Amino acid sequence: MGSIKSTVTRANIRLPIKWAATLLAGSALLSSVLGLIRDRQLNGLYYATYPQGIDAYTVAFLIPDFMFFILVSGALSVSFIPVFNQRLADNNKKSAWELSTSILNLMAVVTLITSILIIIFAEPLVRYVVGPGLDESGRALAVSMMRVIAINPFLFSIAAVVTSMQQAVGRFIFFALAPIVYNIGIIIGILFFTNGINIFGWQVFDGGIMGVALGVVLGSVLQLIISCVGLWGMKFKYQFKIYWRNRGFRKVLSLLPPRSLNQGINYVNTIVEVNLASRMAAGSIRAYQQASNLAYVPTSLIGVAISTAVFPKMAERLGQGRPDLFKKELQATLRVIIWLALPVTAITFFGRGYLVNFINNGGDVLMSGLLGILAISILFSSIFQIAVRSFYAHQDTKTPLYISFFAIALNIFLAVWFTFSLNMGIYGLAWAASIVSIVQVIILLNIMSRHIKGLFDYPFVNAVARMVISTSIMAVICYISFMILPLRATDQSFFSSFPKFFLVVAFDLASYVLISWMFSLKEAKIIMSKARTVLFGGFGRV
Repeated sequence: MGSIKSTVTRANIRLPIKWAATLLAGSALLSSVLGLIRDRQLNGLYYATYPQGIDAYTVAFLIPDFMFFILVSGALSVSFIPVFNQRLADNNKKSAWELSTSILNLMAVVTLITSILIIIFAEPLVRYVVGPGLDESGRALAVSMMRVIAINPFLFSIAAVVTSMQQAVGRFIFFALAPIVYNIGIIIGILFFTNGINIFGWQVFDGGIMGVALGVVLGSVLQLIISCVGLWGMKFKYQFKIYWRNRGFRKVLSLLPPRSLNQGINYVNTIVEVNLASRMAAGSIRAYQQASNLAYVPTSLIGVAISTAVFPKMAERLGQGRPDLFKKELQATLRVIIWLALPVTAITFFGRGYLVNFINNGGDVLMSGLLGILAISILFSSIFQIAVRSFYAHQDTKTPLYISFFAIALNIFLAVWFTFSLNMGIYGLAWAASIVSIVQVIILLNIMSRHIKGLFDYPFVNAVARMVISTSIMAVICYISFMILPLRATDQSFFSSFPKFFLVVAFDLASYVLISWMFSLKEAKIIMSKARTVLFGGFGRV
């Protein structure tokens, strides 16, 4: 028991931004690998043999996820963390704990009621909102799975409050572990629950794709448990009470609605896309969702991980009255995100056949085509993560909300126009999403530049221009590399295709770093300096 306490205590240490970003990126990478395994197993079982079932599984997530996003998710972290940090900076721990326990209890009550309502109204929600195009059997399956997954908003909300407290004080270990154990739970569901559950010879569950839904709930429970372990040593004083008169609590409540609406409105895109895709051929929903997931992985590894790590420090800088340091850190973060996202965008586009093959044995032409279009959004979605957080650090949640209203309206218009009026089918959804991601970031950056004078100064613009040129040269190398080592019909398995993909990507990224170094980009200089130290300076002096 003592060794467990010691391990948890060592894990619950405050991390510098650099190490926090590295940890979160590593966590996102591991979670993505597990997600790849999860999707490959699930697609192998049902994508070709039971497309109606796998579409129903995808549809079942929409309403529970939508309610979590609109009520909790990022809305909580960006609204709660600055206010919580301010209380800690003023050494007012009593107010900080009252704020935390109030938010925790409020979110638990609201999401529990929400989960119950989803269970009650699952059938009309599927029939009229998220899956109107599904056939009767697919609709019935989606309803059953939605009722199982409906507990997620409640479990996720508690975990979100708990991990937000940890993020605020620089603790990221257990926050980083949470999505990993969630995916492990789903994988257990795919590998074991789909074969049925037998307890002491009594068949309590027959199996099938419903077993995956049970795995989702298992993953949610595991995620909550690992999140709560991260509270160890914080001396958090929980009480079953809501302190309505706490000023910090009322401040968070005033900030929550705009950000919650922003999150929810953004998710409306997904609901509209699935609604439209459900009217197309069976398997279209899953194909689009899988392509979207693959395109989001780089955003998660780069944009979300870095922005999540930097955000508490950015909020702290403004709390200290140092907008100059805030601007400096924002510039540096934007540069790093752009420098990393540009080559990944090119690699995703040219290597889309390999990437789809990783999650669907033998690949899929439809998924590859969709991913090629959605790859355009990787750069802009990554920039969006830090751009929108710069407003939240200023406790401005309304500006991103107004921009989101416009972006959602534009996306819905383009999606309907492209898919039906221009007869682009499912590809129209991808084009609409990519175009809107560009427009949204342009508007955000334009407004940001007016609020933060000198943010996009000559050195910054010049550096970005050199990054674009470096990426353009690397893109040519990337195209040639994939032509030399193409994905062949014999490369269907993961183990036969991954070594080739790894070689190409390693060579392309090394080329990019070298080209960036030749263009005197400081991001590349840091890597080259570390490489020289390791290769020629001796490991003892690293």
